[in-house]
Amino acid sequence: MFKYILKRLAFAVAALFIITAVIFSLLRLMPVEGYFPNFDKMSPEMIQNGLENLGLNDPLPEQLFRFYRDLFHGDLGTSWIYQPKVPITEILARKVPVSLTLGCIAMALALVVGIPLGVAMSRYKGRLPDKLGTGFIVLLNAVPVVVYYLVIQLYGSRAFNLPMLYSKNDVRTWILPILCLSLANIAEYAMWMRRYMVDQLNSDYVKLALAKGVSRRNIMYHHVLRNAFVPIIQLLPTSFLNTIIGSIYVESLFSVPGMGGLLVDVIKRQDNTMVQALVLIFATVGILGLLLGDLFMTLADPRIRLDQKGGAR
Repeated sequence: MFKYILKRLAFAVAALFIITAVIFSLLRLMPVEGYFPNFDKMSPEMIQNGLENLGLNDPLPEQLFRFYRDLFHGDLGTSWIYQPKVPITEILARKVPVSLTLGCIAMALALVVGIPLGVAMSRYKGRLPDKLGTGFIVLLNAVPVVVYYLVIQLYGSRAFNLPMLYSKNDVRTWILPILCLSLANIAEYAMWMRRYMVDQLNSDYVKLALAKGVSRRNIMYHHVLRNAFVPIIQLLPTSFLNTIIGSIYVESLFSVPGMGGLLVDVIKRQDNTMVQALVLIFATVGILGLLLGDLFMTLADPRIRLDQKGGAR
């Protein structure tokens, strides 16, 4: 197990180095306006002096090495357009708590609603609860998120008299963004929980237990639910990390001053160093989520051995 973790960490670090190098190189092909807040007022000589001071005229490998060195010391660079000459870590320190708060609430809501919905769908397979749940899942997957986000913002605010835009001091403004953030996870958890529980209900050990007279309810909640929840655990870290760093579209739609809306804003303003730092953070979250998902699955079910070929059980 320890050998597997080290191997996965090594691959994760290598992947991050490659992603960083690619993003770093591509951003160096972008116009230099992203490094000067008053570019329109600068002469060519001033621009060249500024690029020289920033080290952007140095060879690309030297710039990349310098970036890795600063990154190792926790320095993501400095914003030049979004908030001129402010360290990126200082900006993130104000943005992360907002996304973290909304994300944790949305994640809790998704678990509280999605898991029981999947259990109910599997227990009443082919009946009304299953059909309603399936319709809900199909609807969310068939309709583009942009559409139902806009519907929720427009009609949800009208029907329940809720503000459309987020305000830190008004909890009512949190309701619609949290609902939007949780919907996709609710559908995902319900869909996979139903699938895994139906698979378990068709297993030989369930048929044997029923033949011996064990009640279906006892089997459902003491055996099937536990076994079906193990694969779900693999999904939790990735969905949790992606939720807490904020949805790009949801935060922009509701004017939430979090991580998701920040990425959109800095791309529009062509703040190259901010884009570089945020893409690196999003990539790290994705890779870390996959690793944690595998590890949590082995903790939930000791029969799973990830260090064996094929992840044998």
